[in-house]
Amino acid sequence: MQEPIRLLLVDDHQHAREGIQELLEEYEEFQIIGEATNGSEAIELAAELQPDLILMDIRMPVLDGLEATKIIKFKYPTIKIVIMTVSDDITDLFEAVKRGAQGYLLKNLNSNEWYSYLRAFAVDEAPMSQNMAFRILEEFTQSKKQIEQTPLSEREKEVLQLVAQGKSNRDIAETIFISEHTVKSHLKNILSKLHLDNRVQLTSYAYSKGWIE
Repeated sequence: MQEPIRLLLVDDHQHAREGIQELLEEYEEFQIIGEATNGSEAIELAAELQPDLILMDIRMPVLDGLEATKIIKFKYPTIKIVIMTVSDDITDLFEAVKRGAQGYLLKNLNSNEWYSYLRAFAVDEAPMSQNMAFRILEEFTQSKKQIEQTPLSEREKEVLQLVAQGKSNRDIAETIFISEHTVKSHLKNILSKLHLDNRVQLTSYAYSKGWIE
């Protein structure tokens, strides 16, 4: 049996934490191993527990989720962090991505959507809506002015188009008839060529260059 994905839950509202616990308890694939009520506690527990994934609220006392994300990703880059929010405030989401977050989850999603998204985030296949990519385009482009455009191979461009459509590695593999391992290899090469960190940044940058229709 595959080991469960170990989660650290960070939210200053007890009812919110309880709600997320209830939402995820039916899925054995996830295991909540700790809870924190602010960013400072999150940093301490990240060091102590070394979770696979952190669900991080933004607005918290003592230290907010954005700054905590930046610190945790600097100290423990392999820990994945997903920002939880009640709205798709573009400023907060863009700042989260800049600080190293793998993505975001709206708190009002239903349990099936939470499961699908968390599973995708955990294996680094997080989908991103084209609408959200377009909205963060302008700010993201400003932050990447120093990056020179590096030509991608035709296959890499094909993979990039499918990533921007929100497809998982498995979906991409089935669409263009290659293995998931090959998809991951292409993605690694694309990110390396463009000096980017994750799929969220990749999608936004592709829009900024006009590579995505």
